[in-house]
Amino acid sequence: MASPEMLDETYEHERNPASFLDEIEKFERKRESGRKMIENSEIRGETENALPRHRRVLEAIPILIIAFAELMIYEGNLHEATMAHTLLLITLVLCIALIKDREIQRTYQILMLLPVLRLVNFATPVFFEDTLYSLAFIYAPMAIPAAIIAVHQEFTLKQMGLTLRRLWLFLPLAVFMGAILGYGEYTILQVSARDALIPDLSLTSLLSLAVVMIFFVGLIEELIFRGFLQTRLETFLGPAAGILAASLLFGLMHAGYGSLIEIFYATFVGVFIGQLYYRTGNLSLAVLIHGFMNIFVFGIFPLMGL
Repeated sequence: MASPEMLDETYEHERNPASFLDEIEKFERKRESGRKMIENSEIRGETENALPRHRRVLEAIPILIIAFAELMIYEGNLHEATMAHTLLLITLVLCIALIKDREIQRTYQILMLLPVLRLVNFATPVFFEDTLYSLAFIYAPMAIPAAIIAVHQEFTLKQMGLTLRRLWLFLPLAVFMGAILGYGEYTILQVSARDALIPDLSLTSLLSLAVVMIFFVGLIEELIFRGFLQTRLETFLGPAAGILAASLLFGLMHAGYGSLIEIFYATFVGVFIGQLYYRTGNLSLAVLIHGFMNIFVFGIFPLMGL
């Protein structure tokens, strides 16, 4: 049996049919609005799913160009490699200015460091007979763009893993791992005593080598390849692929030695150090391993005549 309220509403609609039609129109408008909201949410979801794929393509292009330029160095085509790195650097700068996607801008800013490093390497004249001090002139200027990127992208020392925490543990570990990994590279490059970066194994010579290899070469390369590049690639490729991609670029940047085995070995070392950095979050450990590895390869082992 109908309640009195329902009967009153029915009588009201019969007396005022216009009001009843208005309510029907309101209901239809609400239903249409709900349908559009659902469609918009589906479209937005598809766009969000497509955007990462779109970013992957845009971020993969300069990586492939860098790899191509480094392979040209391996083939001995230094002029063509210089042109490729120069054009890529100009293109990245223009893309950063024109592309509005901040995530792509961040990736391009970091990728710019690789052609800059290579071009500084090519352009820096040899001021000293000893190559050791020339390395300082190559890597010291790289601290400027690296610092600008760190500030612009709001990287903190803690986020990058630059800390002295547990240094007492990491220092002997770095010496041990540097010796093991360094011996592998030493056997590949066959560095002779004449090619060593220091004249002898005196304390002064070893300290000079350690300062350059740890605070210039190791710090800058690990900051670029692990602190910036690997961290960035992990965000859109995932940890495993991000580590591998950064390590491949790290390996290819050793193409100047003219040894394919060295490229593969440097890639392996990059994966090893990259895994340590991913698991510990400590970039200082990576810097120390890298630095001591170079100390053994270009100083201790050749002068010991191993």
